[in-house]
Amino acid sequence: MNHWGAVLDNYDRRIVDGFATEYRVLAIDYRGVGLSRGLAPETIYEMASDTINMISTMAFETVDLDRYRTCWRSRHRRGGGCFRPLILMGMLTPQDAKTDLFFISTANGRRAAWEFLVRLKDRRLDRDKGPTPRAFLRQLAAIKAWARKEPQDLGLIRIHVLVANGDNDIMVPTSNRHDMARRIPNAELVIYKDTGHGGIFQYHAGFVLKALGFLAG
Repeated sequence: MNHWGAVLDNYDRRIVDGFATEYRVLAIDYRGVGLSRGLAPETIYEMASDTINMISTMAFETVDLDRYRTCWRSRHRRGGGCFRPLILMGMLTPQDAKTDLFFISTANGRRAAWEFLVRLKDRRLDRDKGPTPRAFLRQLAAIKAWARKEPQDLGLIRIHVLVANGDNDIMVPTSNRHDMARRIPNAELVIYKDTGHGGIFQYHAGFVLKALGFLAG
């Protein structure tokens, strides 16, 4: 499951292909995004319901879910205001906004950003349709509404959860990941150094190995 404003061709294929060595992988667009028909939901609940309905329709009894970033209200600080200027800059300049949003401005970060953007262009045929501004804004409304809700009792989650993030995330602060891992009873936390929101993309090879081992355990 993808991130805000993303279509299938915005997700790192190294991760998808890595998972596919051991599992059947279903990569989806949310309703109203990419080539999925309909109107993009304005609530997280609707997005989750769409995914549950898809799983039920395909008659899967169990699934392993890879969700790239979950935004909810935490006991710690929330990201938001700091990355809006970067989004605007990305719209007004040739530089892809993900360079500054997903990676940090170190030599390693800049190199990882360039390599990631190159990988996103690997697939030449049958590429997905880009997100529309309307879908982008409707998803933003859903995220903002979700962030205003009271913190949920994550202690009710009894399945094993792998929480992975970069150590310098300006979009969803890294402190939120530590909070999440503390509040989920069976959570394992992995923090990647010298990276940000796109930590699993910068360290895709290590993340795939870690995730496959986690799922097999």
